Amino acid sequence: MARTPLLQLSDVSLTFGGAPLFANMSLVVHQRDRVALVGRNGSGKSTLMKVMAGLVEPDTGTCTTAPGVTVGYMEQEPRMEGFETLGEFASETLEPGEMYRVEMAAEGLKFDPDRRVATASGGERRRAALARLMAEAPELMLLDEPTNHLDIEAIAWLEQELKTTRAGYVLISHDRAFLRALTRATLWIDRGVVRRQEIGFEGFEAWRDKVWEEEDQQRHKLDRKIKSEARWAVEGISARRKRNQGRVRALRDLRDQRAGQIKRQGTAAMALESGPKSGRKVIEATGISKAYGDEVILRDFSIRIQRGDRVAFVGPNGAGKTTLLKMLMGEIEPDSGSISRGTNLMPAVFDQARAQLDPDMTLWDSLTGDAEMRVSGKADQVMVRGEPRHVVGYLKDFLFDERQARAPVRALSGGEKARLLLAKLMARESNILVLDEPTNDLDVETLDLLQELLDDYDGTVLLVSHDRDFLDRVATATVAMEGNGRATVYAGGWSDYRAQKAEAEAEQEVAQKKQKPSTGASKAPKKDQGTAASTLSFTEEHRRQELPGEIERLEAEIAKLEEFLSAPDLYTREPVKFEKATKALAERQKTLAAAEEEWLALEEKAEAAL
Repeated sequence: MARTPLLQLSDVSLTFGGAPLFANMSLVVHQRDRVALVGRNGSGKSTLMKVMAGLVEPDTGTCTTAPGVTVGYMEQEPRMEGFETLGEFASETLEPGEMYRVEMAAEGLKFDPDRRVATASGGERRRAALARLMAEAPELMLLDEPTNHLDIEAIAWLEQELKTTRAGYVLISHDRAFLRALTRATLWIDRGVVRRQEIGFEGFEAWRDKVWEEEDQQRHKLDRKIKSEARWAVEGISARRKRNQGRVRALRDLRDQRAGQIKRQGTAAMALESGPKSGRKVIEATGISKAYGDEVILRDFSIRIQRGDRVAFVGPNGAGKTTLLKMLMGEIEPDSGSISRGTNLMPAVFDQARAQLDPDMTLWDSLTGDAEMRVSGKADQVMVRGEPRHVVGYLKDFLFDERQARAPVRALSGGEKARLLLAKLMARESNILVLDEPTNDLDVETLDLLQELLDDYDGTVLLVSHDRDFLDRVATATVAMEGNGRATVYAGGWSDYRAQKAEAEAEQEVAQKKQKPSTGASKAPKKDQGTAASTLSFTEEHRRQELPGEIERLEAEIAKLEEFLSAPDLYTREPVKFEKATKALAERQKTLAAAEEEWLALEEKAEAAL
C-alpha cells in the first residue's frame, strides 16, 4: 500500500564556500518512515536536516511539506534567548494545560523544567529541546544527534518512545545500538550524493562497502581504458591524425571524467603510542567513599586496576562517574578509604567539557600553544610523540584541510572539536588514557578507528561513555554506578554487565522464595493457612516502592487534563485538541485504576507475610 509523502526535496542544490554540498538532489520522506541519516563528519548531514526543516534555503530546487503536516526539528545547539527556564522554552508552542507533556518528557530525559536557562549546561539545554519536540508530537521529527549528553537510562526511554510513536522521523546519531533498534531505511550522504536504501542501519555498512567496491572497479576499468587510449595516441596518432580526431576527443572526455570524480575521504591517520610501561599495578582503591553534603556519591568502593585493563564507568547522569575518575587519578581526595597508584604513570585526558579547547584560538594556535607540543624556535611545528611535525601536516592526519588551520575553534562542528582534542591527546606519550565521553559527535568511521587504536594500545584505559556498542567493543570491565553511593564491578562490557546483573537479581529472587522460617520462628503460633502468604519477591517489593510515585504522577496529569478540558469553548475552538485530551484523560484514568489495584494487592500480600 502506498504511503503518504510527508516531505519532498526536488532538484535541490546548495553551495558553501565555493564547493557544492549537494547538486540536483531529490528525496522523499514518507508517513511513518524511520530513517537513519548517515555520512562522514562535514558531509552535510546537519545542513541537509536544516533544509528539510526549512531553516536553510537551497540555491536551487524546492522543499515541500504535505498540506497540514507539522515538522519538528531538534538542533544540536538550541537557542534559548528570551526564556527564563528550560520548562518555559520546552512548553512555548503548547496550549495552556498541556505542560504535562513536557513534564512527562522531563521525567524520562532527567532534566528539571524549573532550571534557569542562564545556569543550564549544554546537555540540559539539549534535553529541554528534545522534550519540547516530543511534547509537540509533530507528524515528522528531525533529530540531530538526540542521544548526545543523555545517559543510558534516558537513551532507553527515548528509544522506547520512538519505537511506539506514529510519527515519521529522520535521525542523525553516532550511536550504533540506537540506530539499529529504530531505523528501517537509510539516507547516506557521500561526496554530495544522497542515496537511499530501504534497510535500517543494521545493513548500512555492508551496503556502503559494496557501493565503494563497485566504484573502485569502475574507476579501475576507466584507468585501464585511459591508459590504453593514451598509448594508442602516442604510438599512432601522427599517421592517422585526420581520421581519428574523434578518438582523441573521446580520450580527452575520459580524462575529464576521471578528473571529475571526487576522491573518497580517507579515515583519519590517528595513531596512539604508549610511553614507557607503567608498573603492573596501576590503581588500587580500598573502601573509598565520597559525599557532598547529604548527597552520597560513593560508599565503600574498592577496585584494583592493572596494566592493560580497559575499565568502563556507566550510570545515570549525576551518579558520580567523573568524580570517581578524578578520585582514582588523584585530582580529588576521597572522604575515607585509600587509593594507591602504581609507578611511572603518564596520563592523557580527554574531558567531556573539552575545556582544553579555547573557542577563540585558531586550530594552529591551539596546537602550537600547547606547552607539551611546542617546538622551541619553530612556530610552524609541533612535537608529536617525540618527533617534530608541521602543524598543517598533523592537522591533515585528523581530516582538517589547510584552510581550517587558521580558523577559530568555535567554527568547528562537534565532531571536528572531538577530532582536534584527540589530536592534542594523541600527540603525547602516555600509558594511561582517561576518556570522558570521547564518542560524542564522532562519525561511525572515526569511532571504528578509535576502537581499533584502543585495542592495540599497550597502556590502560579508563572510559566513560553512554554508547552501548562502543562499550561492548572496548571494555574488559564495567563499573556500574547506580545512585545512592552504590558502585559494582562487573566483567566485560555493557551487554555482559546487563546479563550478569539480571542473573544476580534472578538468583536473589529465587533465594528469597526459598527462605524458610528460622527455628525460633517455628515455635511461634501458626498463621491461618489462608493468610500465610510468602514474602514479596525482589521484583514485587521494588514495584511496591515504585507505585506510589507513579500513582501521584498519574493523578497530577489527570488533574491538569481535567483543568484543560474544563474550558467551556474548547470543543468548538479546538476540536482536535479536545479529542486528543479526552482520549489521554481516559487512558490515564484507566492506568491509574490498574496501578491502585496493583498497589493494594501488593500491600495485602506484604501484610499477610508479617
